[in-house]
Amino acid sequence: MTKRIYVLNGHPGETSLSRSLSLAYAEAAQTAGHEVRVTHLHDLTFDSDFGNGGYQNTKPLEPALDQVLEDLAWSEHVVLATPMWWGGIPAKLKGLFDRVLLPGRTFDTRKKSFGLPRPMLSGRTARVLLTSDTKSWLLRFVYHNAILNQLRCQIFSFVGIKPTRFTQFADASHPSDRTVSRWLSDARSLGTKAA
Repeated sequence: MTKRIYVLNGHPGETSLSRSLSLAYAEAAQTAGHEVRVTHLHDLTFDSDFGNGGYQNTKPLEPALDQVLEDLAWSEHVVLATPMWWGGIPAKLKGLFDRVLLPGRTFDTRKKSFGLPRPMLSGRTARVLLTSDTKSWLLRFVYHNAILNQLRCQIFSFVGIKPTRFTQFADASHPSDRTVSRWLSDARSLGTKAA
């Protein structure tokens, strides 16, 4: 069964390991017959500051952000490739989420369940390709999986995208060529399965 897959490279740099992983995933998914759309955060021009707009008086979305929302709505599976910087996601990626995940577009504040707004992107799943220098056991036992919980619970699940699965690539600052080749192979394998 083919899927509509939206791949978001969440690294703000023009070249990065996140870009390579996202392209490896996307190319393998396309080869396997899936429909794929790819966005590179670096290529998007938008004001990442939500500012004082508030939910009642939101900033008009730039065309790039309208396209991200259209791609999210189109997708059945979302793939995010992102580095972990200072325990969180890059500022520009956080700004993207601040700007596009809005009431009336991704969640409905008029309809609540258990005090939470109704998600509007239900029926989609996600995979996060996370690069970091923090090993998985440190991330879990020392930092209590903070970045995983933020992405899984407070971002994706909040708008209805679940489950969110993670693949972590650790010691990412200075990996050997052999390690990078293995990681790209892992990303291709996930893309082929649309997992």
